[in-house]
Amino acid sequence: MKSTRREFIKTASLGLLATGFSMPAIPDFLKEYKMGIVIHSYGHRYGSKVGSSQYPGFQNTLDFMRHCHAIGAGGIQIGVGTWFGEMGQKVREAREEMEMYLEASIAMPEGERDVDRFENEVLLAKEAGVMVIRTVCLGGRRYENFKSREEFVAFKAYSIQRIQLAEKVVRKHQMKLAIENHKDWKAAELVEILQNLSSEWVGATVDFGNNISLLEYPDEVIETLAPFAFSTHVKDMGVQEYEEGFLLSEVPLGKGIVKLKKGIELCKSYHPEVNISLEMITRDPLKIPCFSENYWQTFENPSSKKFKKYLQMIGKESFDGKLPSISNLGEEEILALEENNVVDCLRYYGKLKS
Repeated sequence: MKSTRREFIKTASLGLLATGFSMPAIPDFLKEYKMGIVIHSYGHRYGSKVGSSQYPGFQNTLDFMRHCHAIGAGGIQIGVGTWFGEMGQKVREAREEMEMYLEASIAMPEGERDVDRFENEVLLAKEAGVMVIRTVCLGGRRYENFKSREEFVAFKAYSIQRIQLAEKVVRKHQMKLAIENHKDWKAAELVEILQNLSSEWVGATVDFGNNISLLEYPDEVIETLAPFAFSTHVKDMGVQEYEEGFLLSEVPLGKGIVKLKKGIELCKSYHPEVNISLEMITRDPLKIPCFSENYWQTFENPSSKKFKKYLQMIGKESFDGKLPSISNLGEEEILALEENNVVDCLRYYGKLKS
């Protein structure tokens, strides 16, 4: 027999207590509208083989969903490519039981031969109750992947072809496809692609912090992309100067330079139904080598005045203290830090909206 929602919550709570993890107090607001969690927020714990009793690895979507529900999240965003058998139906049942939203993360087709794979994953997601699919055009970072303007232009043309293939599938199945600004597109570049495509089924996953690495201000990026927001990656970012440019790091909400409340309200003003999903990646700071000539190969060089102004912002908004780092931590310490970061962000969001 299917367990009741109350029985599930009781079981999940006992499981957490058994592992020594105490549940945080859930702010009243989160009971009304909860923040979801993107799978990358648990990049260390998902699939972890570390023999941790307090932070056991999530081996599948159900593990991840149950934990997120137990700590007060309202939904999840996760890949579906590893689902087999009845997993889609099981995920749907669990999602409905816990009253959570579910967004999928699916790679766009690489070409005509890959369309069937893409469509199969779309159907898996739809079976589980997904309405929005997040995707990216580039798995890496623009300033690291491309060594010339010509390489980037070729990438853009290829990306547009992939988007067009994907659009036919999502339009057929009436699913929304949300393309993330994934350290590949400047905000205006992604808008241009979306406007040229002109499909009601293709919009954006608005990442609040990625484009700092492309020397764009978070406020301006969110303002530019909010009209197209089908989903979100809400994060806060810390910055500090280093000899070749600046360091960039995800930090717990409220400790960085992103104006979170303004960004969230703006996205929801255009799309009231958009989910607010946390992407808090626990890792070492990224190096943004904007003093290097190689960094600029795919960009038009900004005016010296504009560049100077951006660097002044980095200096003025420099993170207080050392940016978070995991290089010198043990596996158990990393898992603990990751969990604390996620819980801190959920608590902050509750206070932000209360």
